[in-house]
Amino acid sequence: MTGIEELKQRVLFRLTARRGGFPFLPEMGSDLHLVMREKPSAQRAMAEQCVRQALEQEPVTVDGVELEARDERMELTVWLTWQGEKLSVSAPL
Repeated sequence: MTGIEELKQRVLFRLTARRGGFPFLPEMGSDLHLVMREKPSAQRAMAEQCVRQALEQEPVTVDGVELEARDERMELTVWLTWQGEKLSVSAPL
């Protein structure tokens, strides 16, 4: 497995795990599961805030966040820079 693949796995784990769900790691995870409760006009801004908070321990720069409606769910795409390399990760909300 390459460094990029490992990084993407860590990023996806941090984004999809619920923040506070690990008793000994209370800062692990994100609050992205709460985004759907927000008004549609506020969802992207909240998603970006949740992504930045979840990834603050990772050696990446968050370049952008996009939410796209998919049936009754949302698809989150995050664009990142890691060691000068551009990459993206996607996950359902």
